[in-house]
Amino acid sequence: MSNRRTSTKGFVSRSTTICLIMTLVALLCIGQLASIQLLHGRSTAQAATASRTLPVTISAQRGKILDTNGSVLAQSVERYTIVADPQAAQSFKPTACTPDTKDYCQQIDGKPIDTTGAAAVARILAPTLGMDPMELGAKLSVPGRYAVLKKDVDPEVKRAIDKLGLGGIIYGELSNERLYSNGTMIGALLGGVDVQGKGVAGIEQMENAALTGKNGYKVYQQGNGGEEIPGTLAESKDAVNGSDVALTVDSDVDWYVKKVLAEGKQKYQADWALAVVQDVPTGQIVALDDTDQIEAGGDDAKLNVAKVVNQTFEPGSIGKVVSMAGMLQSGGSQLTDKFTVPDQINKNGQVFHDAENHAADHWTLAGILQQSSNVGMVMASGNYSSEQRYDFMTKFGFGQNSGMGLPGESSGTLASPQLWDGRTKDTVLFGQGYTVNALQLTNAVATIANKGVRQQQSIIKSVTDANGHVSTPREPQPTRVVDEQVASQMSDAMESAAAQYQAFSGVDGYRIAAKSGTAEVVGADGRLSSIVSDWSGIIPADNPRFVITVVMKNPHGSFGGLTSGPVFKQIGEFLMQKYEVPTSAPRKNAIPVTW
Repeated sequence: MSNRRTSTKGFVSRSTTICLIMTLVALLCIGQLASIQLLHGRSTAQAATASRTLPVTISAQRGKILDTNGSVLAQSVERYTIVADPQAAQSFKPTACTPDTKDYCQQIDGKPIDTTGAAAVARILAPTLGMDPMELGAKLSVPGRYAVLKKDVDPEVKRAIDKLGLGGIIYGELSNERLYSNGTMIGALLGGVDVQGKGVAGIEQMENAALTGKNGYKVYQQGNGGEEIPGTLAESKDAVNGSDVALTVDSDVDWYVKKVLAEGKQKYQADWALAVVQDVPTGQIVALDDTDQIEAGGDDAKLNVAKVVNQTFEPGSIGKVVSMAGMLQSGGSQLTDKFTVPDQINKNGQVFHDAENHAADHWTLAGILQQSSNVGMVMASGNYSSEQRYDFMTKFGFGQNSGMGLPGESSGTLASPQLWDGRTKDTVLFGQGYTVNALQLTNAVATIANKGVRQQQSIIKSVTDANGHVSTPREPQPTRVVDEQVASQMSDAMESAAAQYQAFSGVDGYRIAAKSGTAEVVGADGRLSSIVSDWSGIIPADNPRFVITVVMKNPHGSFGGLTSGPVFKQIGEFLMQKYEVPTSAPRKNAIPVTW
């Protein structure tokens, strides 16, 4: 009996202790609840709101690059990279669909999901992404908070994912895929963008500031499914898309130029070919391309400069046009000056040859250009000093870049006359001893076509911002290089030079003022073992509209009039038809070329 009373007393004692402990816990809970609700309620609510409030970036779209007619050459399209938070996926529990959760619940084919974690997320997501659930589950089962599931996803797919109620686990990062419309046409010139969408080469780099927009943002509270809670938008700023940049390039013309360059390269078995088409009155570049097959936006376009922009070469006999114009402008010569020209001459111990052997011929200065005589140029230059030679070459744009700001453009090489040796001071008269690029050479001939006024070349036609405001680049004022009379006389002499190749390079119905050139250049062996053949011409000569320059390296046929000239002919015919240029008036009173 005594033992029973002892046992009962122990039980009562333990029960009392447990009751006291439970009462104490209850009091603590009540106290904590009172503290949260009465003392810290506001701060706790603020913390909860803050945890649901997220800033979201609104990405701006990169502007388009257009041709002169508004055809799209490059544009950004909305694409998304679908990203997961693996840690969140692995702790995921599907939300059953009820009237209260219908906006963010999960089910498959109208049935509840019988699994949790990464496997459940994979089963929900796989059909929308078009991926295997097992593969997707493996990507969601890795450690960490960031895993890329799929790239370049269309907006429609991203919107479908947003409706799956997987906010906070699966989300899309806007990537703005850059698309280029014309493959290899001006591919290297257009360049490309990096993974962040920044221009890193070509026009994309040159106009990056204009093309790049400004991101916006909005701050709002998210619900359990990651959706925006209506009425919780706290702050926002609209994105401003980048400006559209229109080029002066006509994509129809450039397409044709690239086509005939490829055909010419094959026909004459040249290493490469390139061409420039310039509008004479404005200085705008209508086409510029080469035979390199570089796709815009690709790795090659990001790593290489367009050959038509970067390649330099000696102009050869086309350089005689600049030298002769300088002689006339300096007042020491006239195109009617008479010379008896042998096929070689020794001047101060330096021997100069013409390309072909001939007897001593009676040529005027205009005839020296027509016959492309190196000897005649040396003979005619007695009153044309080295300083004058250099001065006019620089006035015509040699030794300096085009001023268009094209990335990677070469300025060529033109040493000062103080550095010319006893031979170079005369070889520069006929286009040797210095180098140019095709843009420089084209603008030099265009200066003659434009009545002696050198225009600033341009390739950017206009920039249109997101609000539709159109601006045009400010260009330097045109510069007069030679008098209008000198330019007219030089054009006349160039017509006579072009007539030498009428059968190969002429355009029916149109007068042409042109000059061919052939020069030795350094080959792969480091010696003067390669040939550049070029042709630059004005069409129509009587009412100049375009200058076309064609350059080939190592063509079979060598002479520019027989290789680059026929390519000029094809381009000229296309331009005259496309732009419906009136045919030429008959030529009258040509300056004599012989005496």
